[in-house]
Amino acid sequence: MRELKSIEEKILDRALFLIGKNHSCDIPVRAIAKEAGVNVSAINYYFRTKEEMLKQAKELYIENVHSILSILEKEEYNEEEKLIYATNEIMEYIIRYPGITVILNESSKLEDETSKKILRTSKNMTNRVQQLLDYLINQDELRCQYKRMIFWASINYPIENNEFTDVDKKIIEDRDSRIAYIRYLIEFLRESPKS
Repeated sequence: MRELKSIEEKILDRALFLIGKNHSCDIPVRAIAKEAGVNVSAINYYFRTKEEMLKQAKELYIENVHSILSILEKEEYNEEEKLIYATNEIMEYIIRYPGITVILNESSKLEDETSKKILRTSKNMTNRVQQLLDYLINQDELRCQYKRMIFWASINYPIENNEFTDVDKKIIEDRDSRIAYIRYLIEFLRESPKS
């Protein structure tokens, strides 16, 4: 996952946070400036317009999906390690930038080239993750579909609904605990009943 260092990237980070918190890309520039600890003129200086800032937030999303895809292609990892480390990055990315799910949903309604690229890149990543999962569970298509749904729900639900669950947040927020959780999830999906 790309680390944010400059003021420009801090603004994008906080914009993605607010987009997720409010479940909308329609966030006032003043709210973003306040959350980022900068004045409105800094946003205008770095991005010129709110639309340009949102476009760059979408490009950050695409960059991070490409970093997940690169994990899925690492030859030094076996298939299970690829799935574990890629899933960890997905979870970390959703934790850090809750606005990505809003951007993904909004992109499905738009026709601009950046939105189309988001959808293509996301679909590519999802397909690759599901291929690895199917390979590791090695069951018929219907059971693989069920287990894919369980897998994605197990990845998204604890993050997006953590205030409603009685789960120790450390399991999701701590990298080692999260990887242990993902390993257990894969083991569970492999061993669960085949009929």
